Amino acid sequence: MTRTAARRPVETVAVHPPQAPPPMGGRRRRRLADQARAYGFLLGGLVCFALFSWYPAIRAVVIAFQKYTPGSPPAWVGTANFTRVLHDPEFGAAWRNTLTFTLLALLIGFAIPFVLALVLNELRHARAFFRVVVYLPVMIPPVVSALLWKWFYDPGAGLANETLRFLHLPTSNWTNGADTALVSLVLVATWANMGGTVLIYLAALASIPGELYEAAELDGANLLQRVRHVTIPQTRFVILMLMLLQIIATMQVFTEPFVITGGGPENATVTVLYLIYKYAFLYNDFGGACALSVMLLVLLGVFSAGCLRLTRSGEEAV
Repeated sequence: MTRTAARRPVETVAVHPPQAPPPMGGRRRRRLADQARAYGFLLGGLVCFALFSWYPAIRAVVIAFQKYTPGSPPAWVGTANFTRVLHDPEFGAAWRNTLTFTLLALLIGFAIPFVLALVLNELRHARAFFRVVVYLPVMIPPVVSALLWKWFYDPGAGLANETLRFLHLPTSNWTNGADTALVSLVLVATWANMGGTVLIYLAALASIPGELYEAAELDGANLLQRVRHVTIPQTRFVILMLMLLQIIATMQVFTEPFVITGGGPENATVTVLYLIYKYAFLYNDFGGACALSVMLLVLLGVFSAGCLRLTRSGEEAV
């Protein structure tokens, strides 16, 4: 009797026809849905920018051409606000002080953070501690920092002059002298704001390949030559961007003159932003204040556009 082999069931493989690509209308709808979802997440930020940044800027441009005082309807006056501001005796002093402050801040406050970053980058011990120490002034509220420096600069019992007396050195009037007040404010602004700049420089230095320094050392380059030929070229775009941001910030200096000197002595520390404050809240002339704001906005906008164009041209050349 022969045993018949059990037949295995034949497996059938279903062959599916190739799926047709989705219609163009479906793709477009999905893309629009994705964009709508993305803008939905951005809606909160866009609303905040529109209410607290864009609307006030547009409103200031409109008020610059109006006679605007609280409690009375605005009246269109054309360029009368600009003409009145230009003939103000404090106008020239404010712009001169602002430009001088910006130049001094570049000479003093731009080099110090870069040198500090180089030193901190070379440390092998307590690096985190010194980074916190350098960044600590940024965490102090600006008004508190200005009040501390106002006490520090006190010509009588201030710590600055007490230290000079202890070292048998001549004392200074600091913020009470017309020839030293602006430089004193530059030192305050440099101390208060250099922490963030130092951290950005440290991040840029950490991104430089170590092989470049090793090759420079093999070629016999000393420390200054390595900084000149390796560090600065590798961080030049960061340096340019920080320079642009610092110029924009120092052109809008207000806290230090307002809290420490009140624009004095003899208008030696009146800046453009401080003059805007005086027009708006002391003279009750919001039209003049907005006219000054528009002038500052146009100047900084033209300067920023020129710097960005030069930076883009440099990137394309590289």
